[in-house]
Amino acid sequence: MKYTTKSLIIQVAPVRLHALVVFSFLLLALLSQTPESSAGWITNPPLLISLPQTGRGRPQRSPCGHHSWSGDWWQVCQRGQLPLLRSLLLWMLAWRHGGRGALCAVVPWLLWLWQETGRFWPGLLSQPEWRLIGWLLWQGQRLLLFWLMADEAKEALMDRLAPAKEALTPGGLSLWGIGALLPEEKPPSVTVTEDEQYYTATLQGTFTLRVQKDDPFRQRFLILFLGLLDVPGETRKSRRTRDGRTPFVRQEQMAVWFAVPGPDISRWQKYWLQADWRRLLSLRTKEILTLELQQRIVQTFARFPWWNDEEVYRHLQSQGVAVSQSQVRQAAQESGWSLLREQLKQRFHLTADGYHFQEEYVFNQLLTLLETLLAKLEVGEGLTPEEHLDLADLQTFCAEMGLRPQVPLKALPWMRRVEQVLFGGWETVTDEQVRCPHCGSTHVVRKSRQPRLKWYYDEQGQLQSVEVYRYYCRNQACAHGSFTNLPPGLVLYSRHRLETHLLATQMYSWGYSTYRRTGMALGTSSMTAYRWVSAFGYDLLPVAALFGVMKSSGVIGVDEKYVLVPKNDKPPSDMKRWMYVYFAVDTYTYDLLHIAIYPHNTKQSALAFLLAVRAKGYHPRVVVTDLRVDYGPAIGQVFPKAVHHLCLFHAQQDVEDHIKEVYGLGYQKTQPQAVALKEMIYAALNAHTKHTAQDRYAKVMDLRQEYVAATPGSAAIFDFLERHWPKLVNGIESHLIPRTNNTVELVIRRFDQHYQNFCGFDTLATAQQYLGVFEKVYRFTPFSQDAQKRIRGKSPLQLAGYDVSRLPMAALCSGWSLAWPIRQEHVPNS
Repeated sequence: MKYTTKSLIIQVAPVRLHALVVFSFLLLALLSQTPESSAGWITNPPLLISLPQTGRGRPQRSPCGHHSWSGDWWQVCQRGQLPLLRSLLLWMLAWRHGGRGALCAVVPWLLWLWQETGRFWPGLLSQPEWRLIGWLLWQGQRLLLFWLMADEAKEALMDRLAPAKEALTPGGLSLWGIGALLPEEKPPSVTVTEDEQYYTATLQGTFTLRVQKDDPFRQRFLILFLGLLDVPGETRKSRRTRDGRTPFVRQEQMAVWFAVPGPDISRWQKYWLQADWRRLLSLRTKEILTLELQQRIVQTFARFPWWNDEEVYRHLQSQGVAVSQSQVRQAAQESGWSLLREQLKQRFHLTADGYHFQEEYVFNQLLTLLETLLAKLEVGEGLTPEEHLDLADLQTFCAEMGLRPQVPLKALPWMRRVEQVLFGGWETVTDEQVRCPHCGSTHVVRKSRQPRLKWYYDEQGQLQSVEVYRYYCRNQACAHGSFTNLPPGLVLYSRHRLETHLLATQMYSWGYSTYRRTGMALGTSSMTAYRWVSAFGYDLLPVAALFGVMKSSGVIGVDEKYVLVPKNDKPPSDMKRWMYVYFAVDTYTYDLLHIAIYPHNTKQSALAFLLAVRAKGYHPRVVVTDLRVDYGPAIGQVFPKAVHHLCLFHAQQDVEDHIKEVYGLGYQKTQPQAVALKEMIYAALNAHTKHTAQDRYAKVMDLRQEYVAATPGSAAIFDFLERHWPKLVNGIESHLIPRTNNTVELVIRRFDQHYQNFCGFDTLATAQQYLGVFEKVYRFTPFSQDAQKRIRGKSPLQLAGYDVSRLPMAALCSGWSLAWPIRQEHVPNS
């Protein structure tokens, strides 16, 4: 019977649809979603149509679809012996390999189950899908068995070939042709041996080197490492390296792997052999910085030293030079130009016009060294060799630039006699021995046999003469080699007696006079009176040397005053003629701790002044200043443990200035809200307790949003108060911190009384001289009888606790006569 294609499709289609339905039902059952009613196809089983048998040995299928049983369950069990043996075999082979593929033992049972199912339902055997799955299971079982058996044979073969494994080449070739397939049994190892010339490293096993692709520097070392690998016994007549080796990894292969030109690899190997570490280790880019290119870059830097790397790079690019910006930066670093340029910029302004010196550099360096020296002296240490070298370099640099330190004012010889009289500490000599007036030694020798005539005015103003001799001082510790032995009361280089010089100082300084009036009263010119008085201030008062101790209440006030100095070395500017005198005053004893003049009113000047105060031995607990911003950082740096307090009186003045700037000069009449704000701020600053001050301050700050909305510029007032309030409130209700800096203001007013007689200093040297005069006179001068009861009739030094009763200087500044001390000869204590 012949079947057409159409009839075949009609017969096969129901079977396929039936299988699809069965599969869908099983899937729904596994998902716990079985259809509610399924009797429609269970009670009406599909009709199975038998296909014609074309081959031999195929079983006949019943049209009803029922299987005819040919055996029983005992036969099924007998047919399971073969898959059992196969499963045991697969499991044992898998166990031999550490349990790998133990699930392979299930495959024979899957094939047996598939076959037995076909026996129960013979109709399935005619389906192509069923036969395909059975064929796949059978072939899979055979492949698993072959794979496990091959693995077992390979391990047995490796055990037999173990002695010959070392003869296998690294490339994987061997006598058997399977060396590359055999894994290494021994663990990786590295052995290093040493002889007279070389270290030899032998590598065995598998190693991995991993280098980042974006790092050409490490990539270069990887290439060098691979180029050093050699195979023992391998020789080649060609392709040898510079040192005659035949490396295992060839240069051509490395060039392909790393995409690097061969000449670059040759150049790196050359640097390695020549030990040119500077060029080998400094190459940071893929481009090679040759010596010629580096010299070209450095020459460009030398021609235009004020250019940076970017400008040099653009210039070379415009000239057609093949260079990268990284190469320019590398050349500057390797040649040392970048470091040189950095050091030059710290000291000079580099421009096309030349090098212009920066004064701030030397100033900052000196302050840093001074602060370091003070810190070491306070703990009893000295400078380290490196710090000595830095100091020597700085001194040499200043000398080369013509910035030599100012020579200290030298005391005139007759001023030694003035010091002997005024500052005490001297013993009266009654014997007739000649003593050195500088050191008091009696080991002296007359220099000349012939005496000299010394002319002087006696008490009646008559010109007289006396014979004097010149002597040598043989004391090795004395800094003065010779001296003139004068009778008591006479002064070198002057015909006027010592009491006349002292009277000039007393009249001018203590009496608030002028040089013209002083000269007229003493019968000399005004210039002579000026020389006598100014020579008296060649140095500040050496309190530590006079009393052996520094005394202070621990609370000092700092402020400054500008003075006129027409002749100075400041650069031309609008403020060239003005300089600034700084004062450090003990707020409880009114003692002038330090005074100095500086060309500029800057943070460097404030820092230098505070360092000088510290160098004198003062370590205050509280520092009171005005609201100048430069003092805060300087005080924190020099006196880190001191409390910084801002003067409340200066704060009120600054508040007034801010309100005038925001609301105008006539705000009292036109801006009542500004007046109310000022009164509230003043009330907070004048509070008697901190609690009251904080409450009033909070009420002021609550008005910020309202005032700023009406007048945006008023934000500056609230910002000012908020910024300075912590250093303002710390003086309220404090028994140590004064509320104001009025003590310093009093000393500045006293200085003005003397300064007004000058109408401005002539030069910086004359200004410094007069500061020394003012300091000595002020510290010894008692306060008047109409001053506060606590300070009435006492000098600042007496208020500080020093005993000045034996010093004639105290008598001079009190207006007393000084005729008595010059009748006797005084020499220093030895």
